[in-house]
Order: sequence, then C-alpha cells, then structure tokens
Amino acid sequence: MSDAIRRKSPRAPSMPLDEAVDRAMKAYDKERRHTAPIEAMAQSLGYKGANSGTALKAIASLRYFGLLERPSEGQLAISKDVESYQFAPSEDLKKELRIRWLRNPPVFADLLDKFQGGLPSDATLKYELIQKGFLPNSAAEELSVFRKSVEFARYYESGPRANEAEVVVPNNEPLESESDDQESSVSRVSVPPDAPADSSAMDRIPVRLSGGRRAWLVIPEPFFSADKERLKAQIDLLLTED
Repeated sequence: MSDAIRRKSPRAPSMPLDEAVDRAMKAYDKERRHTAPIEAMAQSLGYKGANSGTALKAIASLRYFGLLERPSEGQLAISKDVESYQFAPSEDLKKELRIRWLRNPPVFADLLDKFQGGLPSDATLKYELIQKGFLPNSAAEELSVFRKSVEFARYYESGPRANEAEVVVPNNEPLESESDDQESSVSRVSVPPDAPADSSAMDRIPVRLSGGRRAWLVIPEPFFSADKERLKAQIDLLLTED
C-alpha cells in the first residue's frame, strides 16, 4: 500500500461550529454537565447511537472544538463553556466563547493567525490545508467546515472587535488650529482595519496635549471599568515615550 493511500488527514472538525454548538446545546438540555456513557451522549446529541461513523465523527468534532470533554474512558460530558454560553448575559460574551471554540482546533488557529485581516480565496485555503497534510478531497471538505465556522463565530466582523476603544495619537508636529480639518496630522494606532470611521455607538473625545497638540479617544458604548483599565494599560505599554 502506497504512502498516499495510507496517509490520513490531520485531526480537525468534520462539522462546522454552528452545527456543533447546536448539538451541544441540545445535549446540555438533556444531560446538563453530568458524565454520560458515549452511547447515551450520542443519543442526546441527536443520533440513534454511537455505533455509526456519523455519530463518532460528530463526537470527535465537538471534542476538537472544546464542546465535549472526556472525564474518563467511555464517558463524555458537556464542557463548562457550553453552560456559560447558555446563560451568557450578552452577545459579546457569546461571541468570545464562539471565537475560543473556533481557535481550539490547532489547524484552525494556525489559519486564523496567518490570515489576520480576513480569509483569502478558497484556492489559497485549500492549498494551505494540503500543505498541512490534508488529502485534496479532505482539504476541500475541511475548507467548507472552516469557512462556515469562521462566519458563525463572526471572527472578522467589526461588531465586538470594533468595540475596542480607538486611540488616535498625534505626531510631533503641533496643530496650528483647533478645527477638525487638522485631524490629518494624527495617526491611528492599533485600529482594526474594518472598524467603522463613524458610529452612533462611539463617543469621540478630544484630549488636549502640550504644544497645541491634540489626541482623540474613540470610545464604544457601553464602556466598562474593566475597559478603562485595559485601555490605560495599553497606552502605558505602547504609546508612552520617555
């Protein structure tokens, strides 16, 4: 038997994240976080039993995402994160969990780290998956699973990602006027490329500096105490010059 026939693709979910979360939530309704035999958990996930290849692939996918745990041999349990997702009081918290699950499979995390500004074409992604050891047919299937999972997690969307405060820092040249047309003299730092330039949910606050200069803070609404501390720490780390 040739190496090409024997070679298997890397371990990765065969089910997109949205379907995996949906099945995990259904299983949580039945099992809560109690351990259950694999057969019982497969039924709670919506399968007739654990003997089919489809059920076993689904269980593996949920484990790759971190939705299922295996406390002991032959036993499965819904993860704590699924319970947190069920009772999360805000969409931001739910998105944070979805992104965590999305990044749990190492293959997915590698792709997300490589393509930080957004996903490339299907052809490029398929090439990357083949380079990671996927067979061509498996790469095409995994590409679909990955792209659907990214869309469900809203990984590249400007929602919660754009809710980070934007810090606009002046260059060393003083402003000659207080008018808004002088904003071209400042440069933006650490702003997501898809962040909206203007939004009714953002407060744009001018900060007067020495030498007639100004900086701007663009603050999301709502803005929490923890956000303030994180923003202060980021400014101290990246922007302060001795």
